[in-house]
Parts: sequence; structure tokens; C-alpha cells
Amino acid sequence: MPNARSRGAKPHPFTDESRGERLQKVIAAAGFSSRRAAEGLIESGLVEVNGIKVETLPAWVDPAKDEIVVDGRNIKRATRRLYVMLFKPRGIITTLSDPEGRPTVMDIVQHPSGLRIYPVGRLDIDSSGLLLMTNDGELTDRLTHPRYEMHKGYEVTVAGSIADRDLRRIEGEIFLTEKRTDRSVRTQTGVLELIGRDRDRTTLYLELREGRNRQIRQLMLDVGHPVKKLRRVSMGPLRLRGVAPGEWRELTNTELTMLKREAMADPGKIAARRERSEKQAATKRRSALEQIAVDREEAAYEAKMRTAATAERKTAEATRPAAKASAAKPVPTALAPSRRKSARTDVQDVRRARELETKGIAKRTLGRPREIISWGTKPVRPLRDERVSRDDRPSRGDSRRGPPRGVRGDSRRGPPRGR
Repeated sequence: MPNARSRGAKPHPFTDESRGERLQKVIAAAGFSSRRAAEGLIESGLVEVNGIKVETLPAWVDPAKDEIVVDGRNIKRATRRLYVMLFKPRGIITTLSDPEGRPTVMDIVQHPSGLRIYPVGRLDIDSSGLLLMTNDGELTDRLTHPRYEMHKGYEVTVAGSIADRDLRRIEGEIFLTEKRTDRSVRTQTGVLELIGRDRDRTTLYLELREGRNRQIRQLMLDVGHPVKKLRRVSMGPLRLRGVAPGEWRELTNTELTMLKREAMADPGKIAARRERSEKQAATKRRSALEQIAVDREEAAYEAKMRTAATAERKTAEATRPAAKASAAKPVPTALAPSRRKSARTDVQDVRRARELETKGIAKRTLGRPREIISWGTKPVRPLRDERVSRDDRPSRGDSRRGPPRGVRGDSRRGPPRGR
């Protein structure tokens, strides 16, 4: 159905599918723009084929025979194909240009040949890793369309230690989820491996045949372990090696041969690949279902044991009413701490209060003036104005140490000094 922009457009003679390739695909393969941007140029009336303006889609052309002009520029199908592996760092946008002025992958990859290349697929701004860039439109379609099932591998580091139950839950999201298509219902396939796990972080390897935008981050967030680092390390048979973050290189002949053999497989090989993947998914699914059943039994047993322990504790408390009443006795207000104390200090205060109450001694309340308290048989200390003068003190002549100073008399120490 034509859109609002192309309703008044004139028809064109390039509607025969046997002519060759779609016009927007030829424009994108020539490196002029992306396929979506090429569709916008066509609908805007900026594309001519053999002198005829093409404003509606679909349109098929033969790039070897037809003359194609886009916005006044005659384009030709690129004769040289470039295949570049980029180690995209974090903070870089996977796009040809950004209206906000942020750095893009095109600022990093500037090939000496001057040919225009574009990224195959996307990596969000917070992710890093392998990004393939090329001007081969057919290979791009094979690597990105879900029906060809070109898997992509990711190393994911999340916060905290993921429990085994959460790992099985993630497996369930990958292998047990069925996707309905127009013709059938098929199970998504993938791989999940545990690389390392400690108290602070967990590292996983995930391989997805059919990924969605921010799918991995949402999976980890659902189990309570947000993603700290996400790096793409593979795309089909292609592995991220030989480049550092922010660097790029062209694919070797061996890498390119392996990639094309996998991507350009015939329908029979694609069907066999799908069947093999579904068998692996079925095995994983059976294992996950069995483990989920075991987890449920363990959870039910743990709940039963907790219930039994709670009932036993309540029974024991009911058989000790005296201890329960003693434990519920409030702490005297005189022992209320002026600042926060530990539980051990509170217990010590309670014990001390009980000892004082047993002896019939009351401890002074905080904030009250100090009072003189009698402890056992110890005499009360007199007030200042009632104290006995020094001359009225009883003599200590009977002491072994002799008479007081200044008093004559016999002493074992002899006469006073100076005599």
C-alpha cells in the first residue's frame, strides 16, 4: 500500500521483478547510503533510472545495464568489496552519522581507499566488541536477517554472584520461549555457559541465534543482576582477535572464506543447521524442565522444614512461662541509655539492674542531682560543715608508725630531725 508521500507519484516501468535487484538495495550496495535511507531518497523523488524519475517502490533494476542517478550523482556498483573488523569501544555510536554530534564508528574507520562502508548490525552505546563493516549488501543481509540464524556470541559480566536457580531461569528465557511465526511455532535457540563466578561478579558466555535490542541486559535485570560489561566476541565463525579496543583491520582470506561459507549456505544447509539447533534446544529444554522440577521439590522441602522449626520454637516458648515472663519484663527507666548501645550492652544493663533490685539498692536516675547512698555497713560521709577538725581527730599513738608529726615521745624511729 503506497504511503502518503507516494500517492501522487507517477508510475514507472521498473516493476518487473525479473529485471534484477531492488533499487534501494543497489543504492546501498554502492555505498551511497543505507537501505532505509535509500528508500527515503526514492520516495522524495531524488532517484532516476535511465532518465526516468522513480518515486514509488518496489522497483527493480540491473546495475550492470541501467544508469542510476541519485541526487544528481551517477552511482556505479562498487567493484571492490571491503570487509573490516572493528573492536568497537564503549561510548561510540553504531551509525553513519549522529545528529547530536556524538562520536560514531565512521570516525574510527577511515579506509585509505575512500570507499564507503557501513556497519553490519548494531551494538548499543554501552556495549563493546566485534563489529563487522563492509560494502557487501548481500552478505549484510545474510548476517543480519533472522531466517539465516547467524549466531552471535557475547561475554557478559554482571554484578553479584548469580545463583544456580537464576542461571536456570535465564536458560528458560533463552530455550523455553517459543516464538510464533506466520507459518509455525519454533523454539528460540542459544547457548549459555558459566565462565567464572565469585562474590562480587559473574562472567557468562551467551550465544544467541535471534537477538533483540537490549535483550541480554533485560534478562539479567529480571534476575536482579544488572550488566556491568557486555562484549560481543563472535559472529558466526568470525572471532574477535588481533585488534585492541578502538582499532580495526581487514579480514584475512581464511576468515572471509569461512564467513561466506557459513552465511551463503544453501537452503538445505540452513535447514540442517536449524534442525541441529532445535535438537540442542530440545535437550537443553528437557534438562531445564527436570532441574526446575527438582528446584520446586527442594523449595517445598525447605518451606516444610521452616514451618516445623517455627512450630517447635513456639511450643518450647509456651512450656516456659516463667522464663517468658522474665524475658518480657521491662527495663527500668533509670537504665535507659542516653545514646544508642549494642545489644550486648543492653543485656549487661538489665542484669545489673536485677542485681541491684535483689540487694534492695536503687540506682540514681539520669538527670537528677547526686545523692549520698549508703552501701551496706559503710558509714555515711559527713557534709563539709559537719566534718571534724584536724585537732579533734583521735590520736594514733598506738599505731606502729609512732605518734603524729610534731608530738614528742618515744618512737622506734628515734627523735625528730634537728634534735
